[in-house]
Amino acid sequence: MRRVIVLGSTGSIGTQALDVIRANPRRFELVGLAAGSNAEMLAAQAAQFQVEDTALGAVEAEQLVRDVEADVVLNAITGSIGLGSTLAALKAGRTLALANKESLIVGGDLVLAAAAPGQIVPVDSEHSALAQALRSGTHAEVRRLVVTASGGPFRGRTRSELADVTPAEALAHPTWDMGRMVTTNSSTLVNKGLEVIEAHLLFDVAYDDIEVVVHPQSIVHSMVEFIDGSTIAQASPPDMRLPISLGLDWPNRIGGVGRPLDWSSATSWTFEPLDGEAFPSVALAKAVGRAGGTFPAVYNAANEQAVDAFHEGRLSFLGIVDTIARVVDAHEAPDALTVDSLAAAESWARTTADRLIAKA
Repeated sequence: MRRVIVLGSTGSIGTQALDVIRANPRRFELVGLAAGSNAEMLAAQAAQFQVEDTALGAVEAEQLVRDVEADVVLNAITGSIGLGSTLAALKAGRTLALANKESLIVGGDLVLAAAAPGQIVPVDSEHSALAQALRSGTHAEVRRLVVTASGGPFRGRTRSELADVTPAEALAHPTWDMGRMVTTNSSTLVNKGLEVIEAHLLFDVAYDDIEVVVHPQSIVHSMVEFIDGSTIAQASPPDMRLPISLGLDWPNRIGGVGRPLDWSSATSWTFEPLDGEAFPSVALAKAVGRAGGTFPAVYNAANEQAVDAFHEGRLSFLGIVDTIARVVDAHEAPDALTVDSLAAAESWARTTADRLIAKA
C-alpha cells in the first residue's frame, strides 16, 4: 500500500490520478490533496476519499508535503510555481511522480542535487515512455532519445500560415484534453521544447542526442535508439492514466489501467521531421538548455507571459515564441544558481516580456 499526496488534484492530471487511486484501493491510500484555487472541487474530493489533510495554493501545498506522511507525491501543479513542492518532496524523501515539468526545467541542477537516484519518476507520457524503453539497455548503450510530438493543431502549416491563428484555434488540440497553458504550448511546440530539456535532465543524454519527430497519431509516445541500431518504442492509445499509474507505483504495472491497442484492425502510423522554421521553439529550447543556469527559467517565464497576452488579444500567435527569443537574448545569467536567483530571473523575464509585448 502506497500513501499518496496529489498536488493539483482538480486539474486534468490530478483528476485522472484520482481515477487510478479510486480503482485500486488495495494499492493506494490517498492521504493528502492540494489545489490551486478550486476550493469547492477540492472539498468534494476530500469528502469522497475521506482525506483530512488538504491545501489551497502553492505555499500551502509545500507545507502539506512537509507535514503529511506519504510514500509518493504526485506534483501536477501547472507552472514553475510548483518548484517549492518539488524540492519539499525530494527533501522529505518521498518518491516524486513528476507531472509538473516546469519545476525540474526551472530548478535544473538544484532539483537534481536534491534528488536521490530513482527518486524522480516522470509522468509526462513522453518521458514515461522513455523511462520504460530505457529499461531495455544500459545508459552506455543509448545512442539517442526520440521524443514524439503530435504536431498540434497546426501541423503542416508554414510560418506565414500561422500569422493569423486565433486563441480558439490554438486550443483545438487533436489528441489531448489539457488546460489553456499546456494546450497553447503544444500548439507552439514550446511544450515539446520544455520536454527536450526535461529529457536531458532526467536521463542525462546530450541535447545533440535528443530528437523530436512528429507523429500525428500519438500512439508511439517516444523511442530510444541503441548503439546496435535497435529502437525500442512504447506504444499505447493516448490515455494519461497509464503513465500516471506508473508514476504512482514505479516500476510496477497495474492491470486494466489502460486499454491495449487493437491489432485486429488495419491502421497506419506516420512519422515526419519537425519543421524548425515554422516551429523554432524546440531549437530555442535546446540552446536554452545548453546555456543552463537561469536560462530555462527565463524561457518558461517569458512564455507564460506571452501565452496570457495572446489569449487576451495583445499578442499574435507568432509573437509568443518571438517574445521568448528576445527575452532570452537579453538575459544575463547570475553568478550562482539559487532559489533566490531563479526567482529574480523569473521576475525579470516576466517584466521584460510584458514590456516587449506592450510595444508589439
